[in-house]
Amino acid sequence: MSTFPIQMRILIPGALAASTLLTWVPPATAQQVIPRPVTMTQRAGQFTLTSETEIWTDSSSAALGHQLARYLEPATGFTIRVLTGRTAPARSISLRRDASLSHLGNEGYLLEVHPSGVIARAPQDAGLFYAVQTMRQLLPPQIFREASVQGVEWSLPSVSIEDFPRFAWRGGLLDTGRHFMPKEFVKKYIDLLALHKLNTLQLHLTDDQGWRIEIKRYPKLTEVGAWRKETLVGRWRTEVEARYDGQPHGGFYTQEDAREIVAYAKARYVTVVPEIEMPGHAVAAIAAYPELGVTGQAMDVATRWGVFSDILNAEPATIQFMQNVLTEVMEIFPGRYIHIGGDEADKSKWKASERIQARTAELGLKDEHELQSWFTRQMDTFLVAHGRRLVGWDEILEGGLAENAVVMSWRGTEGGLKAARAGHDVVMTPTSHTYFDYYQSTDQSTEPLAIGGFLPLETVYGYEPVPAELEPKFANHVLGGQGQVWTEYMPTPKQVEYMAFPRLSALAEVLWSPKDAKDYSDFLQRLGTHLERLAILDVNFRPITPK
Repeated sequence: MSTFPIQMRILIPGALAASTLLTWVPPATAQQVIPRPVTMTQRAGQFTLTSETEIWTDSSSAALGHQLARYLEPATGFTIRVLTGRTAPARSISLRRDASLSHLGNEGYLLEVHPSGVIARAPQDAGLFYAVQTMRQLLPPQIFREASVQGVEWSLPSVSIEDFPRFAWRGGLLDTGRHFMPKEFVKKYIDLLALHKLNTLQLHLTDDQGWRIEIKRYPKLTEVGAWRKETLVGRWRTEVEARYDGQPHGGFYTQEDAREIVAYAKARYVTVVPEIEMPGHAVAAIAAYPELGVTGQAMDVATRWGVFSDILNAEPATIQFMQNVLTEVMEIFPGRYIHIGGDEADKSKWKASERIQARTAELGLKDEHELQSWFTRQMDTFLVAHGRRLVGWDEILEGGLAENAVVMSWRGTEGGLKAARAGHDVVMTPTSHTYFDYYQSTDQSTEPLAIGGFLPLETVYGYEPVPAELEPKFANHVLGGQGQVWTEYMPTPKQVEYMAFPRLSALAEVLWSPKDAKDYSDFLQRLGTHLERLAILDVNFRPITPK
């Protein structure tokens, strides 16, 4: 599969003509922020950064002040001082915690830009961080450069903004199991999530084709499970027709790498949710420790895509093994949520195994669906005892849902509806609107190979996470939504970027901005400036083309 170069031109539908990304347009309007703020009123005038500008904070928010200074210094060349004190002087930028703004929630903020200064206030530091992201977008796109830019007036338009998110869970999934993604790219992806005010990274760490997280108690998980001997070329048809590249592929994150990723994300108000697949999508684990499987036979890490019949058994030793894995995972990832997958668990080997059938009967269960539910409940009880919450794909509903589980509804909305009506929290992740491994054009010959489907930017933007048929009394169980980047056909970070952006930009606005404020034409107007930012950040986004 070929790689795709950075796109240096934008084509916007309608009256906007193609524009060269490196041409600077002064910030004459505040209408360039993505996601769109809740309320935004522009006034005459602007605030201009100079070498004399200072950032003033409360002592509790000093770290955010230094973060803003670091954002601003490379392109402007200004070494901006960060000071603490009750009253900020004129011509300064002020970042303040303000408990009186609690009605904005933990991530909301107020931002006032006047010719005489900039004041950002928020009830929590997360809100101040998002105010900082808005400030960056109010400046000329060149503010994202990592070297001094000459001839630019570093001005923010005078504006009053009140802003807060619509949903608490605003996420992006990055699949590192099918193709390993370097640590530095994961950090870049976190930066891009944060710029879009997305607050969750689901890191898909294990699958049939690779195990990507070091578990010290079980070293073979990475010694064996992190490496496959080759990878399928093109689509899978039959074993006779299949062609492979003959190139070993693999990699994993040491626990120190993972802690670095978590710390990097925390500083950007992004929570990392690790996903450890069970009981299906477990070929890499079984290849490392065959006793985890149903037959106990040795096997290789998978080299093609699809669903495999190899599945973890349900013996007490295997339950203990996976709980030991989760113990180390929890030590690395301190967030509230731990994802255990649960999807596409082919149960044919469970059905064919006398040992599994006896185990099912011993547990008083009627079928394999109830056995998977029992397996999930063991993990749910274990995680709750450690102060965590289990998250799983909507298959965990089959056979009965664990009491504390959060459901990710990917096979349409039915799983989300069922879970919400039963009093469970849900994250909406339907293939129809949030699977960014789908094609972006009906002319597949012009696009990189994808898993299938068709998901254009406009469809993503038109998504409504709360299903119309969900009764209002259950709507609060919809935590939010998430964009999925499954990497079967994305071997490089540049191909991930091409598939993710700007569709993830559109979903960010869906999850942050008020439902009644959505306007696709307006979004496209703002996207023109936003793609200039992404180009400067070396993001290989797909260009917007006329219909």
